[in-house]
Amino acid sequence: MDWNQIEGNWKELRGKVKEQWGKLTDDDLTAIDGKREQLEGRLQQRYGFAKDKVRKDIDSWFSSLK
Repeated sequence: MDWNQIEGNWKELRGKVKEQWGKLTDDDLTAIDGKREQLEGRLQQRYGFAKDKVRKDIDSWFSSLK
């Protein structure tokens, strides 16, 4: 699975994203629309995480989907 598949299946994956990062709102998920950069930015905003922590968390979540 690559990130293009995430973008293509975003509507189906929104629930899994919400389970992982509960502070993200439905509006956030709509704005992210499967784009990794948007997800990184929203996680930094909502959780106050540093950019490198956000990337590691997303990579870990992404790996769990495979």
